[in-house]
Amino acid sequence: MDQVPAPHLTHLLYLHGFRSSPQSVKAQQTKAWFAQHYPNVVLEIPQLPPSPHDAAQLIQSILNNWPQLTMAVMGSSLGGYYASWACSQWQCPAVLLNPAVNPARDLAAYIGEQTAWDNPEDKFFFKEQYIEELQEMDSESLPTTAPLLALIAKGDEVLDWQEMAQRYHNAHCIVLEGSDHGLTREFAQYLPQLGQFLYALGKPESVPPTAVA
Repeated sequence: MDQVPAPHLTHLLYLHGFRSSPQSVKAQQTKAWFAQHYPNVVLEIPQLPPSPHDAAQLIQSILNNWPQLTMAVMGSSLGGYYASWACSQWQCPAVLLNPAVNPARDLAAYIGEQTAWDNPEDKFFFKEQYIEELQEMDSESLPTTAPLLALIAKGDEVLDWQEMAQRYHNAHCIVLEGSDHGLTREFAQYLPQLGQFLYALGKPESVPPTAVA
């Protein structure tokens, strides 16, 4: 009897961070890597709206139309918070890059007009009501059996790496001794490991052999 090939990733959703966009360096590096190594994988990198409620609806509209058994999510910072929520809702594998743990607390100081990192002329208004919307997406108490891989930098100047490591202590974590919030120098180096984890849908053999780098 012929052996049935193991399922692999067919659809990947990349979620950018606060004040970021699909044009961010990590998003574009991810797009280029999959185009080179797994061009048949459908990769979607939407522009997320400022409202977390609207972002959740957008994520839902995408994932509800994808094959649940062969899809995954990847998110950076606030996008990591969203990806964690999506993982708990759809039970799909996720890769989290310096994921926000408590954005309702951290972004309370950013209520008002904001500018995009990639294009300072692109402005949006972060409303007070968005804080409650963020709280409603907290997935920490939601059970998930889906594989999770978190890339966490001790040198993150925006988020507390220990808080991230504690929140995702049950996930496969790669903890970098230095680096920064944007994983500026290290992301390209670790992208092959992250990409293989996603392509194999988080199967045990795809988990990086070391948890500290």
